[in-house]
Amino acid sequence: MELSRREEQLTGLATGWRTMTYHWRDCALYALAVGAGPEEPQYTYEKGMQVLPTFGVTPYWGTVNVTPRLPRPTSVPVLVEEVLKPAASYVNLDYEFLYHRPIPTSGSFVYRDVLTDLFDRGEGRGMAVRSEQAVYDEAGVLLCTNRCTTLFPTLGGYGGTPLTKAKSAVPDWLPDHTVNDRVGPAQHLLYRLTGDTNLVHVDREAAVSRGLEGPFVHDLCAFGYVCRLAIGVLFPGRPERLRRMYAAMKTVLYPDTPLELELWELGEGMAAFRLLNAATRKPVLDRGELQWEP
Repeated sequence: MELSRREEQLTGLATGWRTMTYHWRDCALYALAVGAGPEEPQYTYEKGMQVLPTFGVTPYWGTVNVTPRLPRPTSVPVLVEEVLKPAASYVNLDYEFLYHRPIPTSGSFVYRDVLTDLFDRGEGRGMAVRSEQAVYDEAGVLLCTNRCTTLFPTLGGYGGTPLTKAKSAVPDWLPDHTVNDRVGPAQHLLYRLTGDTNLVHVDREAAVSRGLEGPFVHDLCAFGYVCRLAIGVLFPGRPERLRRMYAAMKTVLYPDTPLELELWELGEGMAAFRLLNAATRKPVLDRGELQWEP
């Protein structure tokens, strides 16, 4: 099949290999950044510490403790932006996280982000970019895999492969479990310390220039909230049993907002979820899927 000009420009796009070194303090900071409190010392106390699985998403946008040093988050969507120079920046569509084995409380992540798919949603509807980041330890053992889909709203209509929408796993009946929590007034600032230093999460002018009310909470912070809360309900005390998480990013989450997590058990080792802004009842994350070792 003949490639379009757009596909020729982007085929083979990838970041270089990078290394992120971390210690137990970074694991504890991540747990605090996704809402862990004093009743969850397993994630914040170095004695017998358990690492939250979604700590493994931090390399995707990470700049802290990374070599070679990065002045700002640089993954495949940023590279696409540099190549094509679109009129409008990207937004996150969905995220998938695969957890292959428990993350140690200290060590190094070795990784790179590779463009895997392009999708044409049509003129005026944008181009979707999907990339995959395999994360290894320093010995070359695969720990986790991150898959991210982002939308460039002004780049559609180039004649590429259409994006088909997958059927939602979320049922149309009442959830089996409902959990309430809250992102604090400084949650975005705390999560930013885990490595995603994008200015829109701290600088009001940068956020407003993107059409937002002000600095907002990272999508992957909300993703981490779900991981922590779901483990507490579905397999408490056994985070190593997680195997996969997926969610579609729906609405912007601002600091100091109540959350409600809805969980549906779908069978052995499977659940669906939706994370709501409890004040507006709008979904922050939707079409969520979670799998764990039974």
